[in-house]
Amino acid sequence: MAGSDHLLARPGLAIGIMGVSGCGKSTVAALLAEALGCSFIEADDYHSQENKAKMSKGIPLSDADRTPWLESLLYAIRDRLDHGEDVAVSCSALQLKYREVLRAADRSYKPGDYATCRVKFVCLRASAEVITERMQRRSSEGKHFMPASLLQSQLDLLQIDAAEGITEVDAAVHAGNIVRDTVAQFREELASTVPPCF
Repeated sequence: MAGSDHLLARPGLAIGIMGVSGCGKSTVAALLAEALGCSFIEADDYHSQENKAKMSKGIPLSDADRTPWLESLLYAIRDRLDHGEDVAVSCSALQLKYREVLRAADRSYKPGDYATCRVKFVCLRASAEVITERMQRRSSEGKHFMPASLLQSQLDLLQIDAAEGITEVDAAVHAGNIVRDTVAQFREELASTVPPCF
């Protein structure tokens, strides 16, 4: 029926792997997408060149910098959900207000109704020392624009409300195990048919 194409019998689910830079979220989200046979959205790809240049100079982003970035992610996620597809997303999503923008990708979402929202989050956590070492290695290899000097600003921003029901995982755990546990957690909500080995 025209106008209701997005109201699918079996809606997709977006699983956001979140956390500070260097926690391993891109690795986990990419492996999750592979396990589910779904698309993978890397939030860093949606940053403007201005944002990337700012961060590479060690300057934290402002909310004004983040807003168009988050909105572009919202529409990318919504496009998948509207087509009944699951999607794995790697995104820092450090604060509740940022996650609320992404949750709006679910057209049915009512603010605060976390349990029924089709955008879920899993937060990877590790000690500042572990993440600093990872970031320094990445930066020295030229693999990322985010310098280790910005880690503290990200740790200061990270905020999770217990009411959100976000699973927090030790980032030191093997990525494959995190993926397995994430699939098990959301299996009943996924549009994808996941092999029993997960």
